Amino acid sequence: MADPTNTEIAAALDELGDLYELDGAIVHRVVAYRNAAKAIRDAPVSVSGLARQGRATELPGVGQTIQEKVLNLADDGAIPAAVRLRAKFPSGLIAMTRLPGLGPKRARKLFEELGVDSLEALRAAAVQERIRTVRGFGPKAEATIMAALEAAGAGAPRERVVLDRALAVGEALVAALRRHPAAERVELAGSARRMSDSVKDLDVIATASDPVALARAASELELVESAATAGEAGVRLRTHTGLPVDLRVVAPDQFGNLLQHLTGSKQHNMALRDAAVRKGLHVSEYGLLDDATGQTHRCATEAEVYRRLGLEYIEPELRENRGELEAAANGSLPELITLADLRGDLHCHTTASDGTASIEEMAQAARAAGYEYLAVTDHSASFGFGDDLSAERLLAHVARIRATRVGGLTLLAGSEVNILPDGSLDYDDDVLAQLEWVVASVHSSFRMSAEEMTARIVRAIEHPLVDVIGHLSGRKIERRPPYGFDADRVIEAAARTGTMLEINSSPDRRDLGEVHARAAAAAGVPIVINCDAHRVGGFEVARYGVATARRAWLTAAQVVNTKPWEEVAAMLTRNR
Repeated sequence: MADPTNTEIAAALDELGDLYELDGAIVHRVVAYRNAAKAIRDAPVSVSGLARQGRATELPGVGQTIQEKVLNLADDGAIPAAVRLRAKFPSGLIAMTRLPGLGPKRARKLFEELGVDSLEALRAAAVQERIRTVRGFGPKAEATIMAALEAAGAGAPRERVVLDRALAVGEALVAALRRHPAAERVELAGSARRMSDSVKDLDVIATASDPVALARAASELELVESAATAGEAGVRLRTHTGLPVDLRVVAPDQFGNLLQHLTGSKQHNMALRDAAVRKGLHVSEYGLLDDATGQTHRCATEAEVYRRLGLEYIEPELRENRGELEAAANGSLPELITLADLRGDLHCHTTASDGTASIEEMAQAARAAGYEYLAVTDHSASFGFGDDLSAERLLAHVARIRATRVGGLTLLAGSEVNILPDGSLDYDDDVLAQLEWVVASVHSSFRMSAEEMTARIVRAIEHPLVDVIGHLSGRKIERRPPYGFDADRVIEAAARTGTMLEINSSPDRRDLGEVHARAAAAAGVPIVINCDAHRVGGFEVARYGVATARRAWLTAAQVVNTKPWEEVAAMLTRNR
């Protein structure tokens, strides 16, 4: 029997966590299995192989007990604890726990109160409007469950992977291939190169002195779980994280054509082909065919492809058919912001709330990242974030922030306050007035109507002591959709009051998304790119916030924290 893949091990541990939650186990045990499943799913090498060497415990969240369960799965095809727990519950109930928006606790509640023990019984209960009678559900939850059942019945699309997980594999694979003696040029293409929120696979393009040798080397990388037959044109791979990879090896004079073709979105490439036809050209991955001469021009670089079409070079992040071809034709493409433009970060957490490092440790990490200033914005008093930062504790925390000295860094005392359902904040104004920076964010009551949510956010925007709205839409990429709100009204309020809007760089947020960020900047709203760091390594995610800003066509001038702190402070409503 072949050893289980990382994806199979992670699925088994996720199931075990769900079973323990159904069984009423303590939350720490449930979380432990889910954390281990995530670490294993993201591991770039075979975890079965690591476990057989006694080294799976090197992964974060994987201890000896979980390593033994991996070995059980590898040797016997099952985890004994999972077999025992499966016997306690109907198989249909376990299937219910996997429905988006339901989960083990809520599934068990429906089982205990309505006798719902399968997806079929769940559908019947939703149709009969019985789910809404259970405390904690209601009509909206019932409608959400019905929609999830319909989506499941239609067949789930291929799972997409959040960009940071994909790049962790893709960039390591590209680096490994570049080290091979046959490699000449190796580049990541596709949606990963455009820095999309998530990807379904990876495209890698290479030129090589020995294409077959490079393709075979790719097949043998430790990152790779399985591979098709390697050949002159490349090879198809599957990594241990479950991500499909298509390696294409081409002639050097065709590299630019293929890189452009595989990087551009479908919409960008269709528009490019239409523009080319109007010039008497046909553009494809093989080259540019001139109708008049019958000659095909092959391009070693993307810049040459665009130049032959009468266009300026278009950065990968812009290739979405959102006006970039017109701008490239008339010379009005923006000079996009870069990571090096950021001078500070204005949203981070410490052990005072749900962070994992002290004030001084976070400050040192920010300085090491090259920042000139950092706002410490621990979560506020409500909704159980870490230590309960009451007003008194917050002010003591502020004193500690101001007493901390890290050379070359301006440290700012702030807070991430909660926007309560009525739009008020959970600290009084006399407390907020003692802070240098206030982030206001929605952390609860996501299911209120779009009208109510809009009014809630606008009221917070209009508060004179709120400097920026954090992660505006509340989305978690590939996990939680944004809550409903009127983006136009929110942007209008922010433009009117001068309140800033945040692009949260956390890879699973990137919120504001690119569409709203572009609209906000066009309306004159000041944009802030923040890391929302909760650990000393958390500032490394700034690249994803910058990527979103680039996809939103933003320049450095449109992003507040590309400026020195003195200029930022002068922009705040409280200081104007």
